[in-house]
Amino acid sequence: MSTLIPKLYAVQKLRLLLARLQGKKKKVVFTNGCFDILHAGHVRYLNKAKKYGDVLVVALNSDSSVKKIKGSLRPIVPLKERAEIMGALKAVDFVTFFHEDTPYKTIAALKPDILVKGGDWTKDKIIGSDLVLKNGGKVKTIHYVQGKSTTNIIDSILKKYR
Repeated sequence: MSTLIPKLYAVQKLRLLLARLQGKKKKVVFTNGCFDILHAGHVRYLNKAKKYGDVLVVALNSDSSVKKIKGSLRPIVPLKERAEIMGALKAVDFVTFFHEDTPYKTIAALKPDILVKGGDWTKDKIIGSDLVLKNGGKVKTIHYVQGKSTTNIIDSILKKYR
């Protein structure tokens, strides 16, 4: 990753930064996702997530992880660019990434106070909720914005430009 993305940190370095902030009583909010083509639903979601604490960390699926989840044609936007875009958002304080299918190891390493996912996830299915709850944290869901998705954007482009 490039040093041109100032909010982007490897998990090990980010872990140290977050521990220092938590030592100063700052609440760390964590969320994750592909965030392939950023849209209004993403921005609304991230702004709401930030309100749950003091610091918002966004963990992005690596390109190989996105391919496993979304199929061989994804991501549309490569990780480096997704990280740069995510880091440009006011609500986002730190960006990191993971190569696995899930962010479980990342959540275990970072030990956030609050874990946030979209309302399309039930709390019992949110990856890492067990870790956060065991550490005395909270798990929150944010209402899913209907019709706002990367898949819908791709479908719309294909329909309009065929």
